[in-house]
Amino acid sequence: MRAVRLHATQDLRFEHIDLPRAPERDEATLSVTAAGICGSDLHNYLTGAWITRAPSVAGHEFTGIVTRVGDAVNHVAAGDRVIVDSRHICGTCPACLDGTGQVCETLGFLGEVIDGGFAEAVTLPARNLLKAPDAVPDRHLALAEPLAVALHALNMLGAPAGAEIVVTGAGPIGGFVTLLARRSGHPVAILDRNGQRAGLVAQATGARVVTPDRLTDMRFRYVVETTGSQHVIRAMLGNIAGASRVALVGIGMPAGIIDPVHLVEREIAVMGCHAFGNELEEIRDLLPELSPRLDPFIAAQIPLEDVPNAYTRLAAGNADGIKTIIICGNNHAD
Repeated sequence: MRAVRLHATQDLRFEHIDLPRAPERDEATLSVTAAGICGSDLHNYLTGAWITRAPSVAGHEFTGIVTRVGDAVNHVAAGDRVIVDSRHICGTCPACLDGTGQVCETLGFLGEVIDGGFAEAVTLPARNLLKAPDAVPDRHLALAEPLAVALHALNMLGAPAGAEIVVTGAGPIGGFVTLLARRSGHPVAILDRNGQRAGLVAQATGARVVTPDRLTDMRFRYVVETTGSQHVIRAMLGNIAGASRVALVGIGMPAGIIDPVHLVEREIAVMGCHAFGNELEEIRDLLPELSPRLDPFIAAQIPLEDVPNAYTRLAAGNADGIKTIIICGNNHAD
């Protein structure tokens, strides 16, 4: 079958490989229809931060049709369209038993610890599958995972009703945070060095664009930070009002940029937001409502053969759109 595998840092290849093995009793096999390229995919490609096995079929944002299930699987069946939970958890550690699998003691992600969705088919734990809603196109089902990440960040932020939220970064997560925040009635100010991307998000959501140099002129109390940039985080913490909250969801490089005295004296609550908890189920139920608003976020739909070139372009910062969708089968992701 056709697949895209990460062999090493900055070594991503389109290849023809064997079909996935048959599912074990608690697994399922999918025919993958559509997948999305995530910023963390690019981070892993550039840095090798999460390479634990190689080669590995990349991709943790994807959707597909169940083709086969193991004997113990009864919540999905062959022929079901599904959305995919990207988290690979143990299910038995205290965090998992508490319902916080996003901080599982052995947490990994599809496309890293096991093969992911940048292929025509994949076998994976069946607990990672949720039945998809009817009449939602595959290209939108492939966005369920980043939408869940965005919703988790908003839930962690806990901004009161009607409060303005500043979103830093107009990539997929920043765009979806903005979309969901506007849906909930929040005014949103979106900041990004790429004015075209910020404009796309603003046009699609009704947010306003603010240039980074305007931060010192603003009073704001609620921020969702999606860039992972130490410079952006430092600017946010230096300019945010007192009695405020910052949700960090972007992943960058480790940096000592937080002054605990400043946080205490200004009553600034800073929280990390990793993946999602139960938000994927919430997004599954919201997808029929959200679907008509998602196409503006899709910059391109490409075949598997074009993925390595897309990584090179996106990793170099050459992206004026928001999200690249991969068509993994032979059909368009309608």
